[in-house]
Amino acid sequence: QVQLVESGGGLVQAGGSLRLSCAASRSIFSTNAMAWYRQAPGKQRELVAHITSDSSTNYADSVKGRFTISRDNAKNTVYLQMNSLKPEDTAVYYCAAVRIIGSVTYIKNWGQGTQVTVSS
Repeated sequence: QVQLVESGGGLVQAGGSLRLSCAASRSIFSTNAMAWYRQAPGKQRELVAHITSDSSTNYADSVKGRFTISRDNAKNTVYLQMNSLKPEDTAVYYCAAVRIIGSVTYIKNWGQGTQVTVSS
């Protein structure tokens, strides 16, 4: 049963923009914080940004000022607006439903991932 479905990845030139979307089932979206992770070839998966149910946000230092995470509770959808893209942003981007307790983030569900490629 697919519960998180990402879309919006693709190929873009450096300096360009993309917006990723992740549609979630209502049961997941309403009870969890949502996050975007990414994994580049040969690297570990890393947190890009998360947004809580009350829309508090947190970003990786590498994307601050360039990426914006948001959520539409009416559509059960979380977005990642990516501006000023760099080649080093190239990765598979994953949507996740997470539970944040203190400084620990627990992954509840993963999406299937969407490829983002930034050409120089």
